[in-house]
Amino acid sequence: MRALRELLAPVPRDGILVVHSGFRRLAGCGWRAADFVEGLLDSVAAGTLVMPAMSWRIVTPKNPIFDEISTPSHVGAVPELFRTRYASARSLHPTHSVAASGSLAAALTATHHVGTTPCAANSPYGLMRGHPAWLLMVDCGFERCTAIHLPEELAAPDLYLVPEENAEAYELHDRHGARHVMRLRRHRRLNRCFEKFEPRMEESGQLIRTRLDGVPVLLCRVDHLLDEVFAEFTRTSEATLAPDGVATRLSG
Repeated sequence: MRALRELLAPVPRDGILVVHSGFRRLAGCGWRAADFVEGLLDSVAAGTLVMPAMSWRIVTPKNPIFDEISTPSHVGAVPELFRTRYASARSLHPTHSVAASGSLAAALTATHHVGTTPCAANSPYGLMRGHPAWLLMVDCGFERCTAIHLPEELAAPDLYLVPEENAEAYELHDRHGARHVMRLRRHRRLNRCFEKFEPRMEESGQLIRTRLDGVPVLLCRVDHLLDEVFAEFTRTSEATLAPDGVATRLSG
């Protein structure tokens, strides 16, 4: 755990830490998922830990009910462990919910369902822009960074989101038994290339690229990354798309 503490030394203990993780190789090095999560929680003991709890493979027009507690996520063992054992809140969203624990957990997750898109200004990714928030990518890169959808939705919604007339209807159940209705404009299936921002961030000194027991890790400020993406959108509405003929992995 000492290595994890040293890695997260730049992150303020009262800040927000957003974690995307592939855990298989760390597990092969002897790490236990619970110890890893508890180490992350300790690193922001006076702040907030956030992990994706996405369910877009599970909650669909054919299965249109999302339950804050019982709907599982499909983004890996560590986020699901965090969601079920440690998180105090989960945002109400049928496809792109997040789980959170800590001082801002309730505030960051309170309004995700108020709107019609996955990662709008009222989502946790939009709300955290006003706070010291850091992004940790363990054994994955920016291709899995959900926050990058925020600039897409704000800068070029008609390109990146399905039309209003194709919005899908969902019923959301919160942990207190209340029911909410949401109409969702899903992201279009486009050939994205979020990882193009990694070398730019690294060249400007805003991205830490290191290893944890040999496993590649990225660490950066969320606002620095989003500033870079928004700047690219001032140049082109296709800021996050891959060049023609270049195939990339599914993004965030």
